[in-house]
Amino acid sequence: MGAQAEFSIDILKLDPSRETERICAWLRTSVGERLRRRGAVVALSGGVDSSVVGALCTRALGKNRVFGLLMPEGESSDDTRRLSREVALHLGIESSEVEISPLLEAAGCYQKRDDAVRRVVPSYGPGWTCKIVLPGVLASDRLPIFSVVAISPEGQETRVRLTLEAYLGIVASTNFKQRCRKMLEYYHADRLQYAVTGTPNRLEYDLGFFVKNGDGAADVKPIAHLYKSQVYQLAEYLGVPDEVRRRPPTTDTYSAPQSQDEFYFALPHREMDLCLYARNNGVQADQVAPVVGLTPEQVERVYRDIDGKREASRYLHTPALVLEGSAER
Repeated sequence: MGAQAEFSIDILKLDPSRETERICAWLRTSVGERLRRRGAVVALSGGVDSSVVGALCTRALGKNRVFGLLMPEGESSDDTRRLSREVALHLGIESSEVEISPLLEAAGCYQKRDDAVRRVVPSYGPGWTCKIVLPGVLASDRLPIFSVVAISPEGQETRVRLTLEAYLGIVASTNFKQRCRKMLEYYHADRLQYAVTGTPNRLEYDLGFFVKNGDGAADVKPIAHLYKSQVYQLAEYLGVPDEVRRRPPTTDTYSAPQSQDEFYFALPHREMDLCLYARNNGVQADQVAPVVGLTPEQVERVYRDIDGKREASRYLHTPALVLEGSAER
């Protein structure tokens, strides 16, 4: 029976025991035999993805061969700091916490970001917070344009559409956060002769929700084939702490609280998973619509958003280009 006939709300259910063993076997082969590394470095954010990767590595390699790295900064939420510590303790792995704010200050991350925001919100200054958001794609076929939401110290919210220059400036400066973290991950990987793990799920990996040479850089990506809802299934099976599993997906990148779907994805992750699966497997919009609670027209808009994000993020997936005839291994 084809994917279209089988499509249902349960299409992404998996056997967590079997999938865990499959990933663990792959990790042991990839880390020990192919990469010839002694263990794995996992950056823990207090979110479900990094927690599942940490649990998988611990099960596959042993807790004495997994190093957890916690890298909060001045704009990280309190939950990020607290839950990442809780996960490291829960896994029983060696870990280190590094406050990366001094690195970001030295690189000009915050100043450059604030300067870019002031291009469209001139009053933005000390005590303000901000985030960037996309309009929903369900109601319109118009090209989605990012806006900045700036919140004054008094709580007054200003929302302004970003110019291309301001948008690129904000993104370029905030990308320092992911690249600084990855630099530290590779320091510890070199020190320990470990492999660096990546934590993107399939939604993030497929649609380009990562920073090139930042959180997109890794030696192994154990859950990049799993839809987000499948990651939650593994999290329950692996005993990831309840509070981590209940935590809504967040970017934890901007100073104002921000969900992943208002920043990047067209829908909350459960519906987005189903739409991405359907797009990947040729399921028609009229079959998807009643399952995800949308109209066929809205599903078609989500499909176009998926296609657009894939095209826009092609650069992120492209490795360094070399001239023909360069040495290959």
